[in-house]
Amino acid sequence: MRYGREPEVLSDVSFELPRGSFHFLTGASGSGKSTLLKLIYLAERATGGRIEIFGQDLALVSRKDRPMMRRRIGVVFQEFRLLEHLTVFDNAALAPRISGRPASDYRADVAELLAWVGLGERMQAMPAALSGGEKQRLAIARAVINRPEILLADEPTGNVDEAMALRILRLFTELNRVGATVLIASHDADLVARSGLPVLNLDEGRLVAAPRPSAMRV
Repeated sequence: MRYGREPEVLSDVSFELPRGSFHFLTGASGSGKSTLLKLIYLAERATGGRIEIFGQDLALVSRKDRPMMRRRIGVVFQEFRLLEHLTVFDNAALAPRISGRPASDYRADVAELLAWVGLGERMQAMPAALSGGEKQRLAIARAVINRPEILLADEPTGNVDEAMALRILRLFTELNRVGATVLIASHDADLVARSGLPVLNLDEGRLVAAPRPSAMRV
């Protein structure tokens, strides 16, 4: 992956994420972690090589079919990206609402999910009233409300203390146990080590550690 005539951001990166797996993606700032996540959730197109997701070569997926594929992927962004004019409940319900589902169809699911992430008593609060940890848990709830098959997270513990980081990791672990393939980009070496999970490590755009090098399939 490269932007214009700049040096490659990612070069010869090859790996496989088996369905139902849980990996960390590590590397220094600028190593290409966020770019790699963008390629997986179809926000960017690779300038070379091949990426397969759900058994499909992304180069062969038409523009009209890409939104449907994106719905199978949940993303937790580093900067939360909450809508400040919407309540906690409405932020969590954004995806089913945009997809056209009637409120009666998803209201109970949203309430249950918010209770599960510890925001059951905050459903009518506005994002400005939430702590950093609460915002992160809301971002997770919003990402998983449609039960994605792949869950990606970009530095989800970067703005919280150690206790909250462990709580967030437990949330991802539970989501993985019910079937989601999880990939977390993180620079928190202690959290990664404590998790005992396999690691993909990027160094200046190259993959220097991978548990299963092969074609890039998700």
